[in-house]
Amino acid sequence: MQKLPEDLPECLVFLLGKAYQKAHGDFKKRLKPYGLTNMQHLVLEGLWYQNGMTATEISKLLRLDKATLSGVLERMIETGWIIREPHPEDGRVHRIFTSSKADSLKYQLIEERKKANKKILARFSPEEREMLRRLLWELI
Repeated sequence: MQKLPEDLPECLVFLLGKAYQKAHGDFKKRLKPYGLTNMQHLVLEGLWYQNGMTATEISKLLRLDKATLSGVLERMIETGWIIREPHPEDGRVHRIFTSSKADSLKYQLIEERKKANKKILARFSPEEREMLRRLLWELI
């Protein structure tokens, strides 16, 4: 690890931002051949966890604001990754389902996420990995 000058102020915002850029950039490259963004992949994984959720339920599960999620869902519908159907009990609400396109690539896409995670965590011990996960969850 590179030693920093002693008079350089420690800026966690900067460090988290740089870590995000590195992790996000690597995963973005992995998803490019599929035509997916990182956020779209996150939505797919959420739906593979519980298919048929409403946008509100997806928003809560993934801790995304509704405005951001709305645009993501629209683009995913347009590109055939998800399907929106009226809720059988309330026509004002829609349920979101993965498409056959998404489902046919499910295991490949999950594997890409696992590879990205493995690359990020490779330099940490098992204890450090667990601590990092816990600390990141505390921040969100």
